[in-house]
Amino acid sequence: MQIFVNEIKDHLTKKLIPFWEGLKDETYGGYYGYMGYDLEVDKTYEKGCILNSRILWFFANSYMLFKEEHLRKAADHAYRFLKEHCLDDQYGGVYWSLTYNGKIKDATKHTYNQAFTIYALSSYYNAVGDEEALELAFKIQKVIEEKCTDSKGYLEAFDRRFEPQDNDKLSENGVMAEKTMNTLLHVFEAYTELYRVSHDEKTGDRLRFMMDTMEERIYNPKLGRQEVFFDKDWNSLIDLYSHGHDIETAWLVDRGLTVLDDDRYTKRLAPITAQITSNIYERALVRHSLLNEAENGVENTTRVWWVQAETIVGFVNAWQKNPGEDKWLKAAVEVWEYIKTYLIDPREGSEWFWAVDEHGTPLEKPIVEPWKCPYHNGRMCIEVIRRMDKELIQQPGRSV
Repeated sequence: MQIFVNEIKDHLTKKLIPFWEGLKDETYGGYYGYMGYDLEVDKTYEKGCILNSRILWFFANSYMLFKEEHLRKAADHAYRFLKEHCLDDQYGGVYWSLTYNGKIKDATKHTYNQAFTIYALSSYYNAVGDEEALELAFKIQKVIEEKCTDSKGYLEAFDRRFEPQDNDKLSENGVMAEKTMNTLLHVFEAYTELYRVSHDEKTGDRLRFMMDTMEERIYNPKLGRQEVFFDKDWNSLIDLYSHGHDIETAWLVDRGLTVLDDDRYTKRLAPITAQITSNIYERALVRHSLLNEAENGVENTTRVWWVQAETIVGFVNAWQKNPGEDKWLKAAVEVWEYIKTYLIDPREGSEWFWAVDEHGTPLEKPIVEPWKCPYHNGRMCIEVIRRMDKELIQQPGRSV
């Protein structure tokens, strides 16, 4: 077990952290927004605000883990760019993307993007104690609650003035969804982190509301999966298993249950997360890695970087809940071996491939772009270390 943990810690400290530190833009702030499959950095590419938020989250949590000053500086750099460029002082909220030099490129206000900013700001506040960051997190939460909701949940896509628009940024598979499981999950994730660092009761109530929605609207008990794309009334639009989102949801909801510490919700939701995890293990774990998705019964056999990362955390989480069932830890280690063999790019100056086909051949997709970030693989490393590193666990005040 400790070999597994040590390998992941070594990967985080010697591969992922240096790679993302190397993308710091010292001229215009933030981090460069694009590296092609050829490992060439485009310094004039747009800077996605989601990418910047996720980088802020990554370095804030890396700093909390290791307490090294260079990690604090990397987080500070991302925070300054977010505060000075990503926030809309006129209409509120966070833009979708900026030009390389910090001007507005896409002024779309998406609930998904607002959520990741809250997630990052909450962790940054926890890491460095900056009260301004927490105030900004609550300010953006107010925007979500006042401008991005209806009586049944969270609406998603808006223009700069928060007038509704098509949700093309979070819709896939040939449908245009008004609500998505994906956005709800990440609002839940963000509010979990905000509640963890603030214990704000209104935030706790919204966590309960979202878990009610997950149980009653999102989870399909007959199929043992989450539905993915919906109309405004939560009617499912497509027959789709999203394996990566299912395993990610299972452990994120368990995290929310732990943080909220409400026995009523634990009794209701914990059996669902356990069932989802078991179903993923049985139906999607093939050749030591997780299939991407299944639409209308047809499996997509591409192995996507973030899906494999979330699978490790999900299986480690299941092992911790069921310490006598070694199959979960065994599966997590097997997926890590697959990642080392096929998904980690061995080329100098790179990180992970976006995806590989069923034979392990890399797809020629960017190494960095607005969606390709250190959030999933970096978080996988951080979660494994926090949960399993015996030396760290034994140090008071170091595990968060």
